[in-house]
Amino acid sequence: ADGEPGPGLGANYPNPFNAQTAIQYQVAEAGEVRLKIFDFLGQKVRTLVRAAQDPGIYVVVWDGRDDEGEALASGMYFCRLEAGSFTGVRRMMLLK
Repeated sequence: ADGEPGPGLGANYPNPFNAQTAIQYQVAEAGEVRLKIFDFLGQKVRTLVRAAQDPGIYVVVWDGRDDEGEALASGMYFCRLEAGSFTGVRRMMLLK
């Protein structure tokens, strides 16, 4: 490798989670970044990040709520990061 960190989506912590979970991700090149949460049926429930970001490591906290602020049910959720040409997906388990 050339020493430059690549894009990536780290594991959320804690996982499983109850009240909230921290999601760490890395952006390799400046550009539009989207970080969204989907339920197990593939429905988008929350957009956490939709912004232009510079290269670096970021952490965003998700509180288990949807875009309307409603608490979501226990179950499997998926976090999808889109940054430039990179797309990554992680599973997360919400336990009430």
